[in-house]
Amino acid sequence: MAGYLDQYGAGEEQREKRTRLLLIVGGAALVVLFLWFFFLVWDKTEVLRVESIARLAQILRNHRQETRVNNFFDLLQRQDYKSAYALWGCTDTAPCKDYPFMAFMNDWGPASTRPKEHRISKSRSCGSGVIVTVGSGSQEDALWVQRSDLTIGFSPYPECQAGS
Repeated sequence: MAGYLDQYGAGEEQREKRTRLLLIVGGAALVVLFLWFFFLVWDKTEVLRVESIARLAQILRNHRQETRVNNFFDLLQRQDYKSAYALWGCTDTAPCKDYPFMAFMNDWGPASTRPKEHRISKSRSCGSGVIVTVGSGSQEDALWVQRSDLTIGFSPYPECQAGS
């Protein structure tokens, strides 16, 4: 026969387990929320003192745009200039009036002084697009990648303007 006090404290143990679980889940949710905000929302990576963490935040935030720029340079290395030109939103049937294919070939073709190898040094969200800074050695180019359709172009400015 079970005694009167055999189940004494059983409810308290369950309450402690539930409280501990809620604290762990709540703490984990706060950590995930902080990391999400830090890496994907807060775009003030230039104030971070550790360059590798700032670069990681840029890569996570602007992954699609950086991948598009990498694809562009891969096409240039394979000398597929028509496909690379298409990433600028220009084709044979609908050429860009301000950037004809011959101008593109002067800038990026075999006779270009721009290096065909590249390294993305930083990317910065700026309004409706991303400024991706690419370079090899001493020469750097600031490319603009539009967020909506991932078209590439020359950036109108090397860094984001205030208020963007």
